[in-house]
Amino acid sequence: MEYKTLPNSELELMMILWKAKRPMTRIEIEERLPKKRRLSKTTVLSFLSRLEEKGFLRVRKEGRNNCYIPIVKEEDYLRQESGSILKRLYGSSVKKFVASLYDGEGLSEDQIKELKEYLEHL
Repeated sequence: MEYKTLPNSELELMMILWKAKRPMTRIEIEERLPKKRRLSKTTVLSFLSRLEEKGFLRVRKEGRNNCYIPIVKEEDYLRQESGSILKRLYGSSVKKFVASLYDGEGLSEDQIKELKEYLEHL
């Protein structure tokens, strides 16, 4: 299945839900937002409604609260977005992608070791 690319604001809420690994209320989601990134109640509700419309989550009523449950798996979304970035920005070249990481801030010894181990595993 192919998913729409999420804007950063909606992705931020999905990341909170994925990390929690359980249904959450709007208040719980708001509490996990970074202190610098406090959003109004109506803004959070608007983002959650959009995510529901896009098929990323479903809403379950529990008493007086709505609980938000991810439908799309984090791994599936990240796999699709990673492939899209690799294709659009690097012409599907893994070498160009890794080179851009190195040319930017550089890779640490641990990151290079991790990459080598992964390539050997493949």
